[in-house]
Amino acid sequence: MTKENTLKEKWSLLVSKLSADFADGDELNVDGIIYLIGVQELGQGHRAFKKDEKMNLMHIAICKLLEPYGYYEFDYFDDDGWPHYKILTDLPNLKPGEQTVLMKEAIVTYFETLEYF
Repeated sequence: MTKENTLKEKWSLLVSKLSADFADGDELNVDGIIYLIGVQELGQGHRAFKKDEKMNLMHIAICKLLEPYGYYEFDYFDDDGWPHYKILTDLPNLKPGEQTVLMKEAIVTYFETLEYF
């Protein structure tokens, strides 16, 4: 089995499980999953978030997801409990399809580490 097939299979399984657990049967997309990771990493539980907070949640998630790849490093929590990351290395210029593969791989790895599936 190739790495690509393995990622596709793991991604499909993960999306099915997350969608069943968090989306009332609707299928979550990459952005929805990134948002969930942001809520998880913030650690304040699910609540109503303002539009700018939702964008910040997605930023937190992306930083967390790309931290193992050496792009970001956790820096500190602010007074409101929000995590902050510093950039270690600029992200490479990737084509949209390559960006999607990187994010899916990082998301799968994140949930594997949590032993979610």
